[in-house]
Amino acid sequence: MRSLLLFLVACASLAAEDLTGIWIGRIPARNGELQEIAFQITQTGTKISGKLYGDYQSSPIIQGLVSDGLLTFVVASAEQAGNQINTARIRFTGKVKDGVMDLMREREAAIDAINGANADNRPTPKVSFQLKRLL
Repeated sequence: MRSLLLFLVACASLAAEDLTGIWIGRIPARNGELQEIAFQITQTGTKISGKLYGDYQSSPIIQGLVSDGLLTFVVASAEQAGNQINTARIRFTGKVKDGVMDLMREREAAIDAINGANADNRPTPKVSFQLKRLL
């Protein structure tokens, strides 16, 4: 009985899609234009790590998790507000179906990179977009 249970657990884990690879797509930018982005994702069990690559910078994935078909991860991204540089926390949530990653982007907070104080934390609209696996 125990062997059968272990076999079923192993089969279920094989059926789950491994998200490791490069995912590319376009995301709406502030000015309404589409910006090309890429995520390099590494999945180890239920944990996700990697980087987000945009036009001018790369930003690390600092928290990532896959659970029950849903994925969520946070990217720490440097952003400029006038003469101030902030570190923004951007949360991505979504799921993968048929090789397409449907994600929602939401800016959580921004912290002044110099003194650690809360920075411009005005709410921004949630943005949905899709990514496709390149590799």
